[in-house]
Amino acid sequence: MSRIVQREVPAQAKNALAAAGLHPVLARVFAARGITEARELDLVLADLPSWQELKGISAAAARLAQAIEAKERLLIVADYDADGATACALGVLALRAMGAEVDYLVPNRFEFGYGLTPEIVALAATREPALIVTVDNGIASVEGVTEAAARGIEVLITDHHLPGDRLPEPAIIVNPNQPGCAFPSKNLAGVGVMFYVLLALRAHLRERGWFANRAEPKLADYLDLVALGTIADVVKLDHLN
Repeated sequence: MSRIVQREVPAQAKNALAAAGLHPVLARVFAARGITEARELDLVLADLPSWQELKGISAAAARLAQAIEAKERLLIVADYDADGATACALGVLALRAMGAEVDYLVPNRFEFGYGLTPEIVALAATREPALIVTVDNGIASVEGVTEAAARGIEVLITDHHLPGDRLPEPAIIVNPNQPGCAFPSKNLAGVGVMFYVLLALRAHLRERGWFANRAEPKLADYLDLVALGTIADVVKLDHLN
């Protein structure tokens, strides 16, 4: 027999939200979903956690900036689900807007396996990249990163999945769920991680004077891709997401 379960609403949070000017119905809805202060609803980019809190992101941005300045070939290797596809599109569009020479590869999971497998590395090597950038995969790709190193290809991993017992090496890793990362949200989708990497890269290029004679891309223009990948991957919709 079906029954109605009524969600408990914290009275203090509901009253605080109503006092801040929210309609009583909205105050009740938000309070029931864990919102305690009206400022948590002020969703502007300036209120996002800093990219500097992500472990490995400065090294990632510096390596990408070096690749752009040296006109090295980049190859994005993406998972083929919605999160991976949007992260791939985001990376290609934004990196090209910053002057990168970048291509992409979305391999068939059933033919080549999931993640950066040795087979995918062999396929990627035919494109002759200096640097492989994974999106929405790679955190468990120990053998694939080893294979890439043997072929003289560097790897930058951007991922959000939980790591295994070993981390791939040698690789630069940006993942809020990797050991030692103090980033306040562990719920970023892969496309969200890539967006943060691009924020860091733009800041590094700005410091180097890269945009003195070229337009600086507005990364907010790509937030539709971030939103699509985030929703489709069914990650927790915390304050950041």
